[in-house]
Amino acid sequence: MSAKIRMNTEYRNKFYNRIKDVFEKEETQEQQAFLQARETFNHSQNLAFDLAKQVVERSYPKEDVATLRVFKKKYGDPCDVVAKDKCFYFSHSEDVDEDGEKTDTQSHFDFGLFGNLNGRESYSSGEDSTHFAHAYFREELKEKGCNPDIIAQQNGKDDNPHKTKHVDMCNKALGKNGSNDEGIGMTKDFNDSFYADVIGTSYCRSRAIACTKDEYEVFEHWRMAKAKVVSTHQTWINSIMKQCDQLKIGLKAYRYLSEGIELASELGIKVDEAELIKTNSTGLTIYNPTNLANMIKGMKNKEQTREQKIYERMKYEKESVN
Repeated sequence: MSAKIRMNTEYRNKFYNRIKDVFEKEETQEQQAFLQARETFNHSQNLAFDLAKQVVERSYPKEDVATLRVFKKKYGDPCDVVAKDKCFYFSHSEDVDEDGEKTDTQSHFDFGLFGNLNGRESYSSGEDSTHFAHAYFREELKEKGCNPDIIAQQNGKDDNPHKTKHVDMCNKALGKNGSNDEGIGMTKDFNDSFYADVIGTSYCRSRAIACTKDEYEVFEHWRMAKAKVVSTHQTWINSIMKQCDQLKIGLKAYRYLSEGIELASELGIKVDEAELIKTNSTGLTIYNPTNLANMIKGMKNKEQTREQKIYERMKYEKESVN
């Protein structure tokens, strides 16, 4: 029956969304690298914060914090100098310059969900920070009908209403409260585990906290682990988008529903033709269903030997000619 049914925009969109969904769930090397980076970050975050808390308490002993809280209770605002914070300027003086003089090395380390990845204190922490937050809670955002991949999908493009709309939806679902760094919901739940008591003003840069070079390097490795979540997510989404670009071109060339069903079958995706029709309100040779399926399969970085990759490529080129 499908051989007689002509393809239309609605059918093409149904095939595209169905196949794209499968692409996102496949266990490719890129997907696994992203998931591993996220697990590694979790371990690194806890390790680095435990160390950060020790360094902070070395500068601001618990006993002093407790005493100042007693004074605040007794004397009010003039003694209101203790606060909880999740971002800190850490500094060490163990490096030397070309003249042999000691130099200060310092950076801003923010343990919050939307904390910066570049070491600079800013209430607008940059797109990488937002990208991290969306990638970290990707599954939760998907369940809420958001698109947590939007920043990766729009990488290299100018800001536009489509991107802004989806970024705002994700931020709202996460509980990011405008310029308020505290947040609610998932943002608050994440941040709440990473606060330490500090003495002084609320501005991080006004209270650089001394640490050793070894401790500083632990904080830098933690920040690199956070950045790797972003880079591996970007690489994974790039691989999906390349496949989807070819998918769009192929589907556009198809004239009949049967070609879309054949493509899905070649990709190992089961499509219920009856359900597809029930819910429904001059192709190039390279994009016949078998060839397109082989092309897309070849773009997936699953575990393959070199010989398998050469065989798949030769098979694809042979079928393209035929």
